[in-house]
Amino acid sequence: MIFDSHAHYDDEQFDSDRDELLLSLHKNGVDFIMNSGESVRASKAGVELGKKYDFIYSAAGIHPSYASSTTDEDIKIIRKILENEKKVLALGEIGLDYHYENADKEKQRTLFKKQLSLAKELDMPVIIHSRDASQECFDIIKESGVRNGVIHCFSSSKELAAEYIKLGFFIGIGGVLTYSNARKMAEVVESAPIERILLETDCPYLAPVPNRGKRNDSSMLTYVAEKISEIKNMNIESVYSITENNALRMFRIL
Repeated sequence: MIFDSHAHYDDEQFDSDRDELLLSLHKNGVDFIMNSGESVRASKAGVELGKKYDFIYSAAGIHPSYASSTTDEDIKIIRKILENEKKVLALGEIGLDYHYENADKEKQRTLFKKQLSLAKELDMPVIIHSRDASQECFDIIKESGVRNGVIHCFSSSKELAAEYIKLGFFIGIGGVLTYSNARKMAEVVESAPIERILLETDCPYLAPVPNRGKRNDSSMLTYVAEKISEIKNMNIESVYSITENNALRMFRIL
């Protein structure tokens, strides 16, 4: 019923109850989880989660916040994971994050392009992180030739969402949709075809209302799906079903 297309269950916030929580989630309607990598460590941890749980898949990649410390050896390790681990189905999360003043934009661009090139070479979908770099991120992806992936926690305009969809990408929608200041995201959900939307938590972060500020988990996608069903005037069961099929298709699990 539910495919959480972007989670971080390797995060230390889950150390006290990870196994109990994951088993409970799967028992109560979470069919699949994609654990997204943000570093070499997290990517390796995602592999181990996938080995332990049939319903968990993972992505391997390096987040732009690690651009300044990433080495060529790190990229080689990510490549090895992608080539050798059968349940690692995407490269991510990768992208640009210019939110902080001290962001090394040039190193972020270099890392992003290297990983997109790897995704193109290996023919793998990508999980994209784009923060305060919307147009540049789009331009780099378009130039790369990569045509399958998801723009995680989409925060730009409905016009840019439409351009991404034309390229073949999906739009990741999570708890932010339920926030009072999420007008732009609501417009994106209204205008984008449901066949191009994925549900995601980014847990343990970005819990939806009424749990904003608390630890997020995949059970809270109910609130996101409810909001989508309200905006698009469709049955919530259809939201669950279609978005799950979207993720199965994008990650090539079908």
